[in-house]
Amino acid sequence: MKKHIVCLGDSNTHGYCADPNDCADGGIRFNENERWTCLLQQLLGEGYHILEEGLSGRTTVFVDPLHESMDALSVAYPILKSHEFIDLLIIMLGTNDVKDRFAVNACCVGYAMARLVKKAMATECWGDQKPNILVIAPPHIGEGMPKSEVGPSMGDHCVEKSRELAKYYKQQCDLIGCHFLDAEELGCEFNQIDYMHLTRKGHAQLAEKLAALVPQLLESK
Repeated sequence: MKKHIVCLGDSNTHGYCADPNDCADGGIRFNENERWTCLLQQLLGEGYHILEEGLSGRTTVFVDPLHESMDALSVAYPILKSHEFIDLLIIMLGTNDVKDRFAVNACCVGYAMARLVKKAMATECWGDQKPNILVIAPPHIGEGMPKSEVGPSMGDHCVEKSRELAKYYKQQCDLIGCHFLDAEELGCEFNQIDYMHLTRKGHAQLAEKLAALVPQLLESK
């Protein structure tokens, strides 16, 4: 059987494109030759099966008062069980957690990620292997976001909180015993429209890094 890799995330995993000019199809979602998940599949080859679980607006554990079923915690069990057996779970969440309407700081988002990871570890989807999870801290939200169209709905404190996520994520990953990657350090390109979504180039940059990292994570199990 191929290595099953589940990618659990938000709009940057779903492939939302804020700039139609950056998408080959001119739409609001990057296509199968542009999304990092699909590019990762191409780079890894036939021995791997990349499973996309991206949802725009998704949080780690926080229930959104405006939109239903946005917290990953409440759907983690059916998602993971539907893809068993899983060899690697990649979680890239946090951008939506820093919205002002959730009224939590970056430290609390770190605890929320830890809770989600523990839920995934406790789900019987790993076969006879130990849970193998990579947490990715998303790139920082750009300074221009508050003045963009999405600024009012995101709030005034998102930029600052997003910069602190990686620190708290790493602390929790070290305590729990899962892998960690800070996407900000990769220099993945963000658009200059809403300042929080990957460009086509950014998707390719993330895919290239993960294509080198994923085989190592599977070998180290």
